[in-house]
Amino acid sequence: MTRGHDERVRGSAEFRGVRARGVVEHIDARVDGHRLSEGGFWVVVGDFDGRIDAWRMGEVAHAEAGDVEPSAAPPSGRAWHGPAADAWETSLSREAYMGGVSRIREDIRDGTVYQVNLCRVLSAPLPAGPAGPDAVALSERLAIGNPARYASRIVIPAGDAHPGAWIVSASPELYLSVERDTLRSSPIKGTAAPGVAMLDKDIAENVMITDLVRNDLSHVAQPGSVAVPELLAEHQHPGLTHLESTVEASLAPRYSWTAPLWPALLDGTFPPGSVSGAPKSSALRIIEREETAPRGPYCGAIGWIDADARRAELAVGIRTFWWRDGRLRFGTGAGITWGSDPAGEWDETELKARRLIGLASAGILHS
Repeated sequence: MTRGHDERVRGSAEFRGVRARGVVEHIDARVDGHRLSEGGFWVVVGDFDGRIDAWRMGEVAHAEAGDVEPSAAPPSGRAWHGPAADAWETSLSREAYMGGVSRIREDIRDGTVYQVNLCRVLSAPLPAGPAGPDAVALSERLAIGNPARYASRIVIPAGDAHPGAWIVSASPELYLSVERDTLRSSPIKGTAAPGVAMLDKDIAENVMITDLVRNDLSHVAQPGSVAVPELLAEHQHPGLTHLESTVEASLAPRYSWTAPLWPALLDGTFPPGSVSGAPKSSALRIIEREETAPRGPYCGAIGWIDADARRAELAVGIRTFWWRDGRLRFGTGAGITWGSDPAGEWDETELKARRLIGLASAGILHS
């Protein structure tokens, strides 16, 4: 499907079953979110720290029914040249991270919060031109070594009237999908190495966050329509196992792709509950206290909204690389509850990062 496109403006994005290119316009979705319901295909990037950008694209191709990719192009064969494996730095050391876990447990003991997602950002220098490193090469490398349901690639150079984006994501987690009037979210909480049993704290945090997501979606849902068709299901991913639940709801008539839908939906659900905590407002204050680096699109929203088709798919920006200011970045974190062990939570952040950092670092890709 092709729509009007200004060839003078570049930019491309690729998602599961969708490709788009050619930026036509940019909006700040926090200010002009009503535009997202009015028409067009929008690429959306929401930074965890609050900013949500949307670019309307001139050309978009959707996969045909039953296909995974729209007329999938053959692999480019281009080599990825990443940073050295020992060049990565962490925004929180092991000692600092474990100290944060201990302080959050004190917050939980005092009744301030029930769960907090504590994250750190890994970064390494990676000089590149204005367009950034070769995102195609990295995304193809991840597709081989760490395939993911909500994998995406967004490269939009900055323009006079809009910021740019450079993102390569291997996210397994659905933040929001909309199929006409059906709304869905699938929070992931609980992580273990393959073959290792989940802990009681993994189950507890998943139940807490699932309840938070139910409440978030209820703000735009038809009363009585919120349901949980999947609870505490174990899903296998490359190198780890996750607990996943799914929450569904029907949009209330006043939000059925009318102008109030996206402002109300984003205001009520962003940032995603699975990567913030519960209660969300208290968790966000503690995250600001404990974390030393902005998360950027990590833990934010990455995806697309097709207002003409009344469809949308936004992933939680986990397992995500982004490039800014000459550095490649990657975030990793863990959900902290009263049952958390500081050393164990650090180990979980290492488990989540190990495979992907290895793939993005210089060296030969092993199958």
